[in-house]
Amino acid sequence: MAPGHVAYGLQAQYGLHITPDTVAAWERGLAVPDARELTALAGVLWCSPGELLSAATSLREHRIARGLAGDELARRVGVDISAYQRMEDSGRWRGNERQTAALAEVLGLSPRELLAATGRDEELAELLRDAVTSRWQAYVRPVGKMVPMPRHHLQDVLEQLHTDYQSRMVATLSWAAASKDTGGAGRDFLERIVDHFWELARG
Repeated sequence: MAPGHVAYGLQAQYGLHITPDTVAAWERGLAVPDARELTALAGVLWCSPGELLSAATSLREHRIARGLAGDELARRVGVDISAYQRMEDSGRWRGNERQTAALAEVLGLSPRELLAATGRDEELAELLRDAVTSRWQAYVRPVGKMVPMPRHHLQDVLEQLHTDYQSRMVATLSWAAASKDTGGAGRDFLERIVDHFWELARG
């Protein structure tokens, strides 16, 4: 279908006044349809909204990919509908542990997808940076509250993460005489701390 055909379908079937240029911009990745437009676009193209999303990252995208309305998801996880809508709009999930577990189950999210979708990736990164630059043992509990993982496995991951970071810092000290960059390896490690954490968590 040409962009003009898609635009016509969006108007005729869903009453959306979308121009062919806008449809072309969606195709090129220069613009992004909102939730209503995405649902309508899937209807016009005879597919599910999830098939139009390359990789869902936000709470809204995961919900749309599974074909759930906001009020239905709110009901299934036990959250007030207006409160859920505010959380989805802000990108910050504020549900309790039971609601968070229900959210992960309903949307089929892995622990990493759950943290990203609920806007808590940076919060985890801060905890992990503190854990590797100080005593990792003090961060087992706060990280455990964010990441559903057996305690012994989490301890192993944090200890290994700490060891990996400290070994880079020790190596950096020995290179100091021969190199002007005395903290590059450590900075790079800290910038990718969440990726390192999940790589170890899978092991």
